[in-house]
Amino acid sequence: MAIQDIYPTALRLLGRPVLVVGGGRVAARRAKGLLDAGAKVTVVAPVASPELHALSDAGLLAWEPREYRSSDMDGMWFAQTATGVPAVDSLVSADAEANRVWCVNASDHEASAAWTPAVAEVDDVKIAVNAGGDPRRAMALRDAVATALETGDLPLRRRRVPTVTAAGSVALVGGGPGDSGLITVRGRRLLGQADVVVADRLGPRELLNELAPDVRVIEVGKTPGHHPVPQAEINRILVDEALAGHRVVRLKGGDPYVLGRGGEEAEFCRRNGVEVEVVSGVTSAISVPAAAGIPVTHRGLAKGFSVVTGHEELSEVPARPDHTVVLLMGVSQLRESAAALALAGLPLDTPVGIVENGYLPNQRVTIGTLGTIAAQAEATGVSNPAVIVIGDVVRVSPYAPAHFKTADYSTTSPNKPRVVTN
Repeated sequence: MAIQDIYPTALRLLGRPVLVVGGGRVAARRAKGLLDAGAKVTVVAPVASPELHALSDAGLLAWEPREYRSSDMDGMWFAQTATGVPAVDSLVSADAEANRVWCVNASDHEASAAWTPAVAEVDDVKIAVNAGGDPRRAMALRDAVATALETGDLPLRRRRVPTVTAAGSVALVGGGPGDSGLITVRGRRLLGQADVVVADRLGPRELLNELAPDVRVIEVGKTPGHHPVPQAEINRILVDEALAGHRVVRLKGGDPYVLGRGGEEAEFCRRNGVEVEVVSGVTSAISVPAAAGIPVTHRGLAKGFSVVTGHEELSEVPARPDHTVVLLMGVSQLRESAAALALAGLPLDTPVGIVENGYLPNQRVTIGTLGTIAAQAEATGVSNPAVIVIGDVVRVSPYAPAHFKTADYSTTSPNKPRVVTN
């Protein structure tokens, strides 16, 4: 049978009687698939596999423990033969043809009136691949397509509005520090399904350019001291769009539950009857220092770390070089933060690193000490988005100068590890 002879279609077998002839692994696999489709399955085989026994014992299918009879085809809508005996499979196939019943002949795909494709399901999409009767080739192609759908490389978004308006939903997606390659597979997939994207300023902005033209993007980005869309309004937008039946993705930078107010948004959605999913992201508190080769913990240097957003909280963290302090959104108050840590007893020669625009082409790293970093940042024009790392772990960075352990050291280095010392 040439590939051009195939007319691709899908069968709806809910409540329809179907016949499986054979009791081995292939028969069990096909019977399970037919049960998943809602068919009323009868298996005819003298001996059945443990899987078929279990399905029969559970009352999910009817098993006739005997040889096949031509009368078994009466009243059937679909048949699958998988005895492994060509003569029996051919008889079943011929009886199906005589009764105008579609039949898959597992012994001879060329003579089979129907083929079973390699199938996968992603969300509510079912992928079925035929590959000229080559099942391994079909499975490889199926897996490749399924992976592309899972990762968002192929569009999974609905295009036809359901007859009954579907319930909307909200997904709080952590997009990572800004590089589009650092969003999770789950986050990328949900973004590809979105009808509405409520976007932050610091998320993976490049991914917005890949959205379909009819996907609405609502900008709610904030900058330090400037919140054009208040948090209460963002909460309301999420709920209103979901209640209108839309799939909403709240695309955030970093992780929605690490100083991202994701907990407030999730709580508001649930309180208003909206289903919400939280997709963790690569938090900038850890990933951005890593972009500069700075671990937040390191054997022999630091066993723990604290993440804070301003100098007010610094009195609560250990003031020791072996406990890493990560400051988010702390550029404008860096001088006050450094003074607060010094007042708490942290030595002035404690290393400090600032990473601006982590993972982006304009990434820049500035390294100094607790006593010098504020002046360095002001002199070089350090600005947000930036992550500030305070502690001995900064010594590990390849951006650090060779004389880093002396009393006088500093460096500013954009993009690649290029050291400029004062």
